[in-house]
Amino acid sequence: MAWFVVEIRYVQDKFGAVRARHREFLQKLAEEGTVAVAGPLENDIGGMAVYRAENRDELQKIIDADPYHLEGAIAERTVREFKPVIGAWVPGQ
Repeated sequence: MAWFVVEIRYVQDKFGAVRARHREFLQKLAEEGTVAVAGPLENDIGGMAVYRAENRDELQKIIDADPYHLEGAIAERTVREFKPVIGAWVPGQ
């Protein structure tokens, strides 16, 4: 399994109408163990989430199913692999 940090910037006039569906989507992923933490950035310019997936291709399928993506509420999305070594989420810590 790999960890990924996904940061998005909202399309300001679209994200509000989709936010409830987006949060339901992320809540389900959190319950499954796919999302470790997620939330909006200051001033509602965008959001960030830490995901766990088998690989980047699997992650891409997951984030492409997000209502924000499906309904055009994302202006920009950045995906970076993250390699946690210290912290409460790291196995063996």
